Amino acid sequence: MNQDVFPQGTHIGRTALRVTNLGEVTDFYRDVVGLTVLEGSDTRSVLGVADTPLLVLDGDPTAPDRHRSSAGLYHTAFRVPSRAALGDALSRIRDNWQLGGASDHWVSEALYLTDPNGNGVEIYRDFPREEWPHNDDGSVRIGTEPLDLDAVDAAATGATRAPPETDIGHIHLEVSSLDAFRDFYIDTLGFEVQTAAPAASFVSAGGYHHHIGANTWHRRTDPIAGRGLSWFEIVVPDGDALAAVRSRIEDRGSQVTETDDGLVVADPDAIEVRIRADPSTR
Repeated sequence: MNQDVFPQGTHIGRTALRVTNLGEVTDFYRDVVGLTVLEGSDTRSVLGVADTPLLVLDGDPTAPDRHRSSAGLYHTAFRVPSRAALGDALSRIRDNWQLGGASDHWVSEALYLTDPNGNGVEIYRDFPREEWPHNDDGSVRIGTEPLDLDAVDAAATGATRAPPETDIGHIHLEVSSLDAFRDFYIDTLGFEVQTAAPAASFVSAGGYHHHIGANTWHRRTDPIAGRGLSWFEIVVPDGDALAAVRSRIEDRGSQVTETDDGLVVADPDAIEVRIRADPSTR
C-alpha cells in the first residue's frame, strides 16, 4: 500500500452545520432531502438514514451571517443509490422546495438546491463506475451538461425518505487559494487529483471521481467564519491508514489533535477536518 495517499475505501463521513433556525433547517433536511431525524434537542439535530448519522445541525440563533469574503461550504452532496431515488428526491423538491439547478456530469446526475440558511445542497446518483470517462493519465473526466429531468422524474417511486444506502458522497468547499488547498488535501492528507477546471479542483481517494471539490469562483479571501459549515469528517478504512495520515500531517508540520474518535486538523482556511477509522474495523 502506498503510505503517501489515502487507500481504497476512504470516504466522507458526517458533515456539521451551524444554523440559526434549527427547526426550519431540520424540517428541510427531513422533508426535502429525505433524511430521518435520529437525535433531536433544542440545540442540536442529527439526521441520517437507517441508523447512520450523516448530518449534524447545531442551532445557534446568534451566529453571524457568513461574510461574502469568508471561505466555507459550497455544497454538501448526498449520494443516492439509483435514478429512482433521485427521481423521488426531485419529487420532494418540487412538492416542498425549489430546484436550483440540475446537471449531467458524465459520472453522475445531480440536483442542486439551497437550504433555509443558505447552505448549498446537491443530491446525486453515480453512473456505473465502468462508464466514467477517463483522461489519458487515468484520471476521471467530469463535465457539465443539462440533465434530462423528465427521465429522472419518470423513475420516481413516490418514496418520502432517502433509501438506507444514501451517504455523503462528497463535499465541495469555497476556498481562498487552490494552491493552499492542493498543498493540504493532496500533499499533506493524501488525496489524489482527479479533475482540474478553471478556478476549481477535484480530489479523491481510490479513484472515485471526487470526495472533495474546491473552487475560488466567488473570490473568497478570509478564513471560515459565521454560520454554515462547522466541520466535516473523512473516514479511512482502518487504524493503519489513520496512523499513516497522522504521520503525513506531522511530517508536514501541521498541528494535529488526537481525540477519542481519531484526529482533528484545520485546513488552510481554518475549516475543521475530522479524520477517523471506520469503526467496523477497530
